[in-house]
Amino acid sequence: MHETRLLPQPHDLLWGMSIDRLDAAAPPWAAEVLAAGQPVVVRRAPARDGWIAVGVRGHGREQRHAAWMPRAAIRRRVQPEQLTGGGDKQDACAPLRALALLQPQLDALCRQRGLAWGVTGGAGYQLATGVTVLGEHSDLDLLLRVPRPLERRQAVALLERLEQLPCRVDLQLETPAGAVALREWAGSASRVLLKAGSGARLVGDPWREVAA
Repeated sequence: MHETRLLPQPHDLLWGMSIDRLDAAAPPWAAEVLAAGQPVVVRRAPARDGWIAVGVRGHGREQRHAAWMPRAAIRRRVQPEQLTGGGDKQDACAPLRALALLQPQLDALCRQRGLAWGVTGGAGYQLATGVTVLGEHSDLDLLLRVPRPLERRQAVALLERLEQLPCRVDLQLETPAGAVALREWAGSASRVLLKAGSGARLVGDPWREVAA
């Protein structure tokens, strides 16, 4: 695995969030999730001194609640890169079958280029917690950390491989300035949507942007 980062990064799963840190508008299910000892996921937002922007995840797509967690409260942290071995070619769930099929190619790519990849979204949450949130028609969400530019022809080749898998795969390219969807970078548009801590914006080359 790549060198561990000192500060939590977007998509990391964190344990230790207490119910009393939820705001007054938090839905009842959010308190139930925390009471069950489940983690929160780090979201992309401007940093606050000593606080981490997180999201509480429920069982349905509509169950998402933004919150803030004190950095000092973190008891455990799992990064997406720690979940790459969770696929199963025999699994009844399409995303986990897809993960097992894709793992060797992404491992080889990362060894060749000194990169790192990981599992995010519902698949990452399920692999880290054992809580079933995936269905046969769920997507597989992944990230690829690319500190140096990825040529668009390489992005096209990788996307073609993803299109052969048994479910939709959404892969985010994590650049030093933020994240870009592989599907966009593999396209022909002159500008792509960069998701950064300060918000989303259209850019021509994500690797030439200043991190925000």
